[in-house]
Amino acid sequence: MGLLLQAGKMARDWPVRLLFPPVCLGCRNLVTAPGTLCPECWPGLRFLERPWCPVMGTPFPHEMGEGFLSGEAIANPPPFARARSAVAYGGVAGRMVQALKFSDRTDLAPWMARWMLRAASELITDAGVVVPVPLHRRRFFMRRFNQAAELARAFARLAGLDYRPEALVRRRVTRQQVGLGAREREENVRGAFLVPPQRARLIEGKRVILVDDVFTTGATVGAAARALKRAGAREVDVLTFARALKEDFPSDSALII
Repeated sequence: MGLLLQAGKMARDWPVRLLFPPVCLGCRNLVTAPGTLCPECWPGLRFLERPWCPVMGTPFPHEMGEGFLSGEAIANPPPFARARSAVAYGGVAGRMVQALKFSDRTDLAPWMARWMLRAASELITDAGVVVPVPLHRRRFFMRRFNQAAELARAFARLAGLDYRPEALVRRRVTRQQVGLGAREREENVRGAFLVPPQRARLIEGKRVILVDDVFTTGATVGAAARALKRAGAREVDVLTFARALKEDFPSDSALII
């Protein structure tokens, strides 16, 4: 019976596969199943795994012991509790981020969110609501969609969590972060985010998962986390699809995000 059902499903699906064959998420070459990578792209993807800093989520080269923190977490404690990312930025991951952000490839978001779900396993248990990093309305109208919101919506659906994109707004236009140093990035987004008073109830007393596409220096998610906590969020965790690691990018100028 199982074989008959499978055969029936394949017969129903073949016209769709013929008209819309599945393509690699990284390069658009044909693959055997939707949401997968081709043999050429797969080796270029680096999933972030333990051991990592329990706060920043940056991977350690080897096990450092329970509760061991990275230098960045000690020297400059972030306003969020934990940060986690699915993959290292660059290569295939970089192309996927670029395609989602600048080429209207919103079809990538559900597949990217599946990898984010894996990275967020320890965050989901405590979470009460998912909030994306917002775009300013002017930039939203120019781009027509918010890539962070696309990822957050898909992730919240997979995780079974409440999705609240209206809880946080970007109240002023900020410069593009590309090409800015760490201190300039922080200054650029300082005070840029706000929880409207009438929407504070959406996050008050809750643990929030704040979603963005890429974690670079943490300036943007840090400013957004501060706004959420000022409005009454109990705690904020950060989840991104990709993480820019220092060893991969020796200078900010190499980050095209």
